[in-house]
Amino acid sequence: MKTKKTKFDSFCVNGVANGCKYCVKGKKLVLFVTGVCKKNCWYCSLSKKRKNKNLIFANEREVKNIDEIIQEAIESRAPSAGITGGDPLIYFGRTIKFASALKEKFGKKFHIHIYLPTQLVTEEKLKKLKKCVDEVRFHPEFLINQNKVDDDIKKIEMAEKIFGKRNIGLEMPMIPERKHEILDFIFGTEKYISFVNLNEFELSETNFDIITKKYELEEGGYVVAGSLEAGKWILNQLADKKIKLKVHLCTADLKNLCQFANRLKRHEILPYGKRTEEGTVIYLVINGNLQRVLHNSSNPTGSRKKIKLKGVFYDEKKKRTILSEKVARRLLKEGKYKIFRVEEYPTHDRIEVEEEEIN
Repeated sequence: MKTKKTKFDSFCVNGVANGCKYCVKGKKLVLFVTGVCKKNCWYCSLSKKRKNKNLIFANEREVKNIDEIIQEAIESRAPSAGITGGDPLIYFGRTIKFASALKEKFGKKFHIHIYLPTQLVTEEKLKKLKKCVDEVRFHPEFLINQNKVDDDIKKIEMAEKIFGKRNIGLEMPMIPERKHEILDFIFGTEKYISFVNLNEFELSETNFDIITKKYELEEGGYVVAGSLEAGKWILNQLADKKIKLKVHLCTADLKNLCQFANRLKRHEILPYGKRTEEGTVIYLVINGNLQRVLHNSSNPTGSRKKIKLKGVFYDEKKKRTILSEKVARRLLKEGKYKIFRVEEYPTHDRIEVEEEEIN
């Protein structure tokens, strides 16, 4: 048995957990149920927009109810969801409501995994989660309080009795100087879990000050130097011990390039859009409603007769007309309209990457 590099630019021993299989292929709806958390981990990488805010997001879409969550799942063509926060147990009723509704809408095969700090875990809550969640990933408290190791293990042992070993695992940031403690904790929980996911330690706007004071960064400036090497060291130690756990070292490149791009490629796009290899979409557009302009110019008397154009789609959200390539070429020859090439994300916010006028 040895450490293997995956085709998703990560590393593993014995393969990866079910939740990870959905994630790396972009098949996971990221359901952020709240940014509120009592732990206040110094390494937390949540954005300022979400951290300690009682907001709900389905992928990039801020949502208010289950209907909007389901709509995002449909548009992103997600056969699974990962419930995260903050701490999903703080608003436990909300968490149960959303998970149950997703199962009811999409069926039992819709895989749901949840990320849980151990602090608020109880037997009663775990039993309720078991009815609508398939996989639990624990974030232990010992990383911010070394006296909590025994409490962490007791909570994980409790979960194993309810969910079964195969559905329980650990999820931790790969803090390089804590590698020996992390390894010891894995050994201490081995008989209660079936997988471990170690995340390469990333810089964010909320941990920026403490990270940049305490650590050096790798070239590129957004991951902590030594985190990846420490993770590989743990994987090699576990491989040498012939441990049966599935252990995955999830790299920043996997998250920020592979997983995100794969999710973008699954997302629904508007008519006449062209996907790029990175998952963004290119549209040829004219600002305003072209069909309405042509109708008014050709019907000066105010006739209600509409002109139907082929190869155009009016984008109500951005108040623009999207053109097929054929129509765009024809209008360019006429020289009457300004046509723009727009590259943007297919996500609900549809953030634009680039815009240029074409001639």
